[in-house]
Amino acid sequence: MNDKHITELLDNTPLASLSVSELEQIRSHAHVCEPCRDAFAAAQLSAVMLKERAQAVTEPSPFFQTRVMAAWREQQATESVPALWRLWKSARTLVSSMALTTAALGALSFMVSAPTTTTNVMDQTASAPSAESVIFGQDNDDQLTYEQVLNTIYVDDEDK
Repeated sequence: MNDKHITELLDNTPLASLSVSELEQIRSHAHVCEPCRDAFAAAQLSAVMLKERAQAVTEPSPFFQTRVMAAWREQQATESVPALWRLWKSARTLVSSMALTTAALGALSFMVSAPTTTTNVMDQTASAPSAESVIFGQDNDDQLTYEQVLNTIYVDDEDK
């Protein structure tokens, strides 16, 4: 192992899992090679720091449990309310205003009606086509033909 550097071994294997013979070989090589000695010292220091950090216990703040429990209770209270009720609480103003507007428009449409005109039944039947004219394809004399309409439109434009 004297011809190889121990840094590869230290990088690939944790210091705590090395066997006794491997540790002896690393120590003997570290006496000869200064970069490997620095790497071995850094590995030992890292192992000690990791061990100390793993043993350290972090205590939560005094009100941590109280805050967590309060947040949990609030979440449970929110989840116990049905979704339809939560939807209604957030949209009730909009829904009620839309219902009120619809009711007002409905009431106004019944209260304000168009003026009624009295028409004579005879006038309606006179303007309606007869059954014979529909069956035999006869046109009423009152209706304009396409030619008459086009002449009226284009003659007015040419005169101007």
